[in-house]
Amino acid sequence: MAEPYNFSEIEAKWLPRWESAKAWAAPKRPTRDKRYVLEMYPYPSGDMHVGHVENYTIGDAIGRFWKMRGHDVLHPFGFDAFGLPAENAAITHGIHPKEWTYANIAKFVASCKRLAFAYDWDRCFASSDPEQYRWNQWIFLRLFERGLAYRGSAKVNWCPKCQTVLANEQISSGFCWRHPDTVPEIRDLEQWFFKITDYAERLLNDMDQLEWSDAVLTQQRNWIGRSEGARVTFRVAGTDDDIPIFTTRPDTLYGVTFFVFAAEHPLAHRLAERAGKGAEYLAFVDEVRRSTEIERLATQRERRVFDLQAHAINPLNGEEVPVFASDYVLMEYGTGAIMAVPAHDQRDFEFAQQVGLPIRPVIEPPGEQPEAASYDGEGVMVDSGPFTGMHTTEGRPAVIRHLEEQRIGKAEVQYRMRDWLISRQRYWGTPFPVVYCDQDGIVALSDDDLPVELPEVADFRPTGDPVSPLANATDWVRTKCPTCGGEARRETDTMDGFMDSSWYFLRFIDPHNDVAIADRALLDAWMPVDQYTGGIDHAVMHLIYARFITKFLYDLGEVGVTEPFRRLMNQGVITLAGEEMSKSSGHYVEPREVIDRYGVDALRVFILFIGPPTDAYDWPAEGADIVVGAHRFVERVWRFVTGNLDQLRGAEEPGGSSDLRKTIHRSLKVITERYDRFAFNTALAEMMTLQRRLSSAKSAPADELREGVDVLLHVLAPIAPYLTEELWERLGGEGSIHDRPWPQADADLATVERATLVVQVDSKVRDRIEVAADISSDDAIATARASEKLQAALGNVEPVRVIARPPRLVNFVTR
Repeated sequence: MAEPYNFSEIEAKWLPRWESAKAWAAPKRPTRDKRYVLEMYPYPSGDMHVGHVENYTIGDAIGRFWKMRGHDVLHPFGFDAFGLPAENAAITHGIHPKEWTYANIAKFVASCKRLAFAYDWDRCFASSDPEQYRWNQWIFLRLFERGLAYRGSAKVNWCPKCQTVLANEQISSGFCWRHPDTVPEIRDLEQWFFKITDYAERLLNDMDQLEWSDAVLTQQRNWIGRSEGARVTFRVAGTDDDIPIFTTRPDTLYGVTFFVFAAEHPLAHRLAERAGKGAEYLAFVDEVRRSTEIERLATQRERRVFDLQAHAINPLNGEEVPVFASDYVLMEYGTGAIMAVPAHDQRDFEFAQQVGLPIRPVIEPPGEQPEAASYDGEGVMVDSGPFTGMHTTEGRPAVIRHLEEQRIGKAEVQYRMRDWLISRQRYWGTPFPVVYCDQDGIVALSDDDLPVELPEVADFRPTGDPVSPLANATDWVRTKCPTCGGEARRETDTMDGFMDSSWYFLRFIDPHNDVAIADRALLDAWMPVDQYTGGIDHAVMHLIYARFITKFLYDLGEVGVTEPFRRLMNQGVITLAGEEMSKSSGHYVEPREVIDRYGVDALRVFILFIGPPTDAYDWPAEGADIVVGAHRFVERVWRFVTGNLDQLRGAEEPGGSSDLRKTIHRSLKVITERYDRFAFNTALAEMMTLQRRLSSAKSAPADELREGVDVLLHVLAPIAPYLTEELWERLGGEGSIHDRPWPQADADLATVERATLVVQVDSKVRDRIEVAADISSDDAIATARASEKLQAALGNVEPVRVIARPPRLVNFVTR
């Protein structure tokens, strides 16, 4: 008789055993072929929701599978504990960020353990641990020494809700990434930056090493935004002011009919003052700066225009053109000024139409061009002096050579990406390891002074002004200058939370090292991460920053790889009522209710069965009951094994090639192939088919049934760890099933020797032909064409398309 399936008792039995045995600990150094498996570590702004369960279940199944395939697997876990998400949640709940963060970490760890995620818990840490953020400070000092960390005044994005500066990457469609209803203000602040632009070319060129989706790689290329062109120097007529501009189309220089500054350009302000319109201009700038970047760059809208009553001299032909300031030119891109060619740039075209300026075509398109649009493609240069008649592909380099010969311009490559703004005016983050001295200026601390610990303050809430709450910790702020010994003050901004996640994967390899980020030999043994899993929302923030810091540490000789993550999977988002789950907003589903009702294994099966791991899924209104189907499958496996224990325990090694053994080995082959592709949903579908086949074959020899059960439990083990461990023990299996090798399919038994090829015309069956199971598409089509029944059905009609799905189908489409 089958026993009742009491998943609660099974979970309570195995969890402490696994913990006590440290069942998932990775070796310090791999002795077999290694696999480093990692999921993006979470913000501890609350307990786990089912979106987390998806991400970690995917990674867990991959790690467990690779371990059974004979690899040494490193699968660590930690917490992205500093930064806005944790701090904002703490403020909302009226609790100190440290207390809130570490309480949530304890809950999160307990949830992970209950869900049987096979993490090496001895390597776990939080980025807010001083022994960890010490290395943020160490990396900062190395960047500072090499001129790659610098302090500069810049226009920054200030979010009035976050009450801190945001990096450009944290602006989404003109809104704060954390508050999509809030448009950041533009402010002038002195901030710390990392010179990531020095690594732009390497960030682009090294992408061929990455097994990442085209979507992520495209986002990174677009964000870096490499542009080849020329820097050309115009001059304001009647002055000594030279104005460099960058253009990707130097072949259009003869088509320039006006010149435009960004509203924020300092020379534009001076020109306005020279024209006696300084006060008017400041009001114009204030109005422009209220617009988002998206609004400013949009086409088909009225532009804000200020006539500066000046002229710029085109260095190529000496022509003077009028000068304006407008909102569609951005100070952050290029040089903050543009030469305007309305015949060949849509925004310039719309501006010229609005203001009534001439439009001068200098490139002849290959076909008719609509009157209401500019032409920005290739063609033949016209009205372009000595370059007239050249094709633009020939004319561009020719114009650049001429500019260089005349010393009025030069070839140049520019990038859309800007340096990484690292400062945040918030309490909960890594302090900067520098002090300010009236005598010595900015002074870096020594490595012996690290970590500069974050003081515990009572008032940690942001001030609403661009000043960090740390400024109120006067005893901490006052310090001594390490150079002259005089009075000094600490930096009161803290580091962007993305600093923590830009190198944490290295620390997992050697998390308790107190003399280095990690031992170089261990880094060489484990890096790079073989499989990284996380949301596509980090495509141009975390992933670019992590690539940058890895390359910098490579240049220092600290690591031996230039790319941190070999393979990346962006799991599909689990939404609730169509919206992404969020702990900070309270819009999420906790896994606890599902687990209490149906068990951990049922939830894990459900999560991996709902679709490919990269597909999105909307959690339905039924709540926990949606898992009932997965629970029934787990229960069917339980009933079949426990109901036949006596028969299965005494079974011997099977032999022969019965239909049941062929089914078992064919299923094993298919399941293994699907695990290799991380197609867990279709692997589970095949497991369900195998379970049904075994359940309907109770009269089969015991040795064949036992072989089938052994295969089923082994392939199910990475997904349903509690069930399979308990049943393996009850069957008298040796050791833990999770330490067992993955079963190998017998090639002869797994081969489907013959198959039935269905021949169709317009999806109607016309013939069935027995063919070899490994028949090619060409041979399948040829075999189908030879069918007399097909020829009769087609008559004299030649198909317009042939769809071949060997060995099962060939469909001839005639319409």
